[in-house]
Amino acid sequence: MSADGSNPYPLGITLVEGGANVAVYSENADNVYVSRFDARGRETRTELHNRTGHVFHGFVPGLVPGTRYGIRVAGPWDPANGLRFSPAKVLLPTRARAVSGSWDNSQAVFGHQLGRPKRRSDTNGKGHVALGVVVDPQEFDWGDHERPYTPLSETIIYETHVKGFTKLMEWVPEEFRGTYAGLAHPAAVEYLKNLGVTAVELMPVHQFVQDPHLQEKGLRNYWGYNSIGFFAPHNEYAATGDTGHQVDEFKGMVKALHAAGLEVILDVVYNHTAEGNDLGPTYSFKGIDNPSYYRLVEGDRAHYFDTTGTGNSVNVSHPAALQLIMDSLRYWVEDYHIDGFRFDLATTLTRQGGDASLHSAFLTLIQQDPVLARVKMIAEPWDTAGYQLGGFPADWSEWNGKFRDDVRDFWRGTPGVLGTLSQRVLGSPDIYEDSRRAPLSSVNFVTAHDGFTLADLTSYDEKHNEANGEDNRDGESDNRSRNYGVEGPTDDPAINAVRIRQRKNFLATVLLSAGVPMILGGDEIGRTQQGNNNAYCQDNEISWYDWANADWDLHAFTAVLIRLRRSEPALRPEWYRHAPDVGGPDTVRIVRADGEPFADEDWGDPEARSIAFQLMHEGADSFLLMLNAAENGVEFVLPDPPGAHWELELSSDPELALNDGESVIVGETSFALFRSAART
Repeated sequence: MSADGSNPYPLGITLVEGGANVAVYSENADNVYVSRFDARGRETRTELHNRTGHVFHGFVPGLVPGTRYGIRVAGPWDPANGLRFSPAKVLLPTRARAVSGSWDNSQAVFGHQLGRPKRRSDTNGKGHVALGVVVDPQEFDWGDHERPYTPLSETIIYETHVKGFTKLMEWVPEEFRGTYAGLAHPAAVEYLKNLGVTAVELMPVHQFVQDPHLQEKGLRNYWGYNSIGFFAPHNEYAATGDTGHQVDEFKGMVKALHAAGLEVILDVVYNHTAEGNDLGPTYSFKGIDNPSYYRLVEGDRAHYFDTTGTGNSVNVSHPAALQLIMDSLRYWVEDYHIDGFRFDLATTLTRQGGDASLHSAFLTLIQQDPVLARVKMIAEPWDTAGYQLGGFPADWSEWNGKFRDDVRDFWRGTPGVLGTLSQRVLGSPDIYEDSRRAPLSSVNFVTAHDGFTLADLTSYDEKHNEANGEDNRDGESDNRSRNYGVEGPTDDPAINAVRIRQRKNFLATVLLSAGVPMILGGDEIGRTQQGNNNAYCQDNEISWYDWANADWDLHAFTAVLIRLRRSEPALRPEWYRHAPDVGGPDTVRIVRADGEPFADEDWGDPEARSIAFQLMHEGADSFLLMLNAAENGVEFVLPDPPGAHWELELSSDPELALNDGESVIVGETSFALFRSAART
C-alpha cells in the first residue's frame, strides 16, 4: 500500500470512503491523471503519483456513483516507435464500467497528424468525447435469481440484435423498443419462450463507436463490431439513459430472460478495437499504452499488424492485453451473470507469435479459469489470415462454416455433395471425430447476421448492397443462393411455393442435425433485408424485424421443429452415432431412396440428390429423415419400423404421398420426417 493508501490492484476504479482507488496500467507512460467532470463540464484533475511496476495508482476524491471521468496520459510522442501519448487528449479508461456520451469524430485527435498534437483540452465535458461513469457494482438486486445452466446438448441458439429485435415490435411500449428494457419486456420474453429457443446470442453490446466514414454518408454502425469499452454495455441501447443506469437495465434484461429459462450469450469483439490503424482516431488504448495493447509491425512500429480487416489487432502476446480480456470475461460472468460468449474472429486471439495455436496463452488462460469453466465458449474459427475450423479445444464449440456452405449447396441442387451433406447432418465427424471431439463442437447454422437472411437466401441470386454506399462492392459475392426464377419479391405462386419449401428445408436441416443448432433471429418469420447481405451499416427498416409482415405459418413450423428437437433424444445425440451392430445409445442408418446402403460410387454420383437417415436412441422413439433436393419427386422405400409402424411427423411437401405404407413419394426439393414409437 502506498503513502496515500492506494493499491495497484484491482485495476480500474474501486470505490472507497470519500472517493475511489484508481489503478491504470501503462508500461510506457510518464504520468497519468484522472479528470472528473461536474454537471457543467468543469474538470478537476488528480495525478496518480504512485507507480508499482507498470501500474499508476492513487486515491481520487469525489469519484462517486454517477461521476463522469476520463484520464490523461503523458509520455513520449514518437509514432515511429509506436508511442502516441498526449496529455491534451481525454481518454476513455480501458475498464470504464459505463460510458456517457459519444465521440464527435470531428473533434478526435487522429494519429496521422504531423508532430505532437496541440496541447489543448479537446473536451468541455459535454459530449465531444465519451467519458466513463462511476457505477456501484452492488446496487442491483438480483433477488432469488438463478441461472438456467442449459446443457449444451439441449441448447438452441437464437442470434439476434438488441435494437433490431424490438424496434418495430408493437407489443412493446414505444419508449422501450430497441433497448435492453425492450428485450426484457414480457411480450418480447414470451415470444422467445414460446418459440422454444433456449439461448439468445446478442450481437455486440460492448460500448462501440460510430465510424466517421459511415457518418459522412448518413449511415450508422448497426452491428457494433467496433468495440472500445470491454466492460461497459453500449449506452445507446438503454432506455434509462447513459449516466450509469444502463448497467442496471442490462442486468434487468438478463434477469428477465433467465426467469424464462433463456440463457444469454454475448458476441464479443476482443480481437480489435475501434481505433483502427495509424491513420485512425485515438479514443483510449492508443493514448494509454499503444504498444502494450496493439500488435505493431516488427521493424516498423508506426504501423499495425492486422488479421481482422479493421486496421489493428489486439496484442494477445502481451500480459496487459490478456489480463484485460480475461478480467472482462470474468466481469460479465460474475456481475452480469452471462452464460456464454461467441468470440468474433477468435483465430486472431490464438495468434501468440503470428501463427494460430491451440496452445496459445489466450486458450490456456480460459482453460484453467474456474469462473469461466461453467459458461459456453463459442469460436468464430477464422480471421483474415486463416481458417481454423476444428482447431479449438474440446470444450469449445465453433461456428461451422462448412455446415452452412454444404447445406446450401445441397438444397440448391449442386451435384456431388451427398457425402459432405451426410457428414454435416451427423455432426461433422470428418472435422471433429479424429480429435475425439463431440458433435456439440459444431454450431450448425445456414444463416447468420453476416450474409443473406433465410428469406433472401431463397429469393436472390445476387447481393443488393447499394444502400451501403459502396457501389455494391462490399459483402460476399458467392452466396450459394437461388432466386428460383425472379430476383426479389414476386407474385408468382409457383416461385413463392418453392421458396417457402426451401425455407422449411433449411430450418429442418439445422434443427434435425447433430450439433448445436443456431437460427438467425427473424428467419422464423421470413425477415428480409431486401437482398442486402452486408447490412452492418443499416440501422433502419432494412435490418429491424418487420413484425407487421411476419410469416406466422413459418413461425409455427419453426416452433414445431424446435419442440421436436427438445423432446426427442434421437434428434440430439451427444456423441457420434454408430452403426446398429456397433452398439451405443445412438445409432444411425444412412440409405439411398431405394432403402439400400450407399456404395462408394454413389456418393459422387452427380445426379444423386436424395438421402435418408434412420435415427435411433435406446429406449426412445426412432425417426426417419428423408431429404430430396431433386427438382422432381422421389420415391423412398420405408425400412422396417423399429416399432409398430411409421407415422408422418413433419414435412415441407404439402402433398406428401404414401404408397401402401411401404414407400413414400417426397416431392421436389422437400424433406419428410417419420416417427416410429419405441416398443414398450
